[in-house]
Amino acid sequence: MFDVILYEPEIPSNTGNIMRLCANTGARLHLIEPLGFVLDDKRLRRAGLDYRDWAEVHTHASLERLLSELGTSRLYAFTTRGRRFYSDVRYQPNDALLFGPETRGLPRSVLEFLPEESLLRLPLRPENRSLNLSNAVAVVVYEAWRQAGFAGGS
Repeated sequence: MFDVILYEPEIPSNTGNIMRLCANTGARLHLIEPLGFVLDDKRLRRAGLDYRDWAEVHTHASLERLLSELGTSRLYAFTTRGRRFYSDVRYQPNDALLFGPETRGLPRSVLEFLPEESLLRLPLRPENRSLNLSNAVAVVVYEAWRQAGFAGGS
């Protein structure tokens, strides 16, 4: 399916919601350290319910290490700096979907490493800054899964 990458996530309940999303869609979840919480945090368990056991979750010391392990040919980063909409892409199984931390988004050092066409954004009203991280991930994962014909779903 797809690889969801959370770069230095800060809020346990968001990660718990994303964990639940990944369990229900078959996406693999990758967490890039440092995390703003411990994985057995009560708020993480509460948001993820019992889906932690059903989700494939991996932690990684750095984004570079994860990318070398994945060997993914297509990586998309979601940022308000992107010029293309998330819906302009034809997603393929094994695409990696990268999201930044809740309070600051992906750092420039990561964004500059990627080609401009892989920087995507979700449309927002002009007066707004961003969506909640778990909502943004859900929008993108469901669009990618829809394009894959909801493979493995019922």
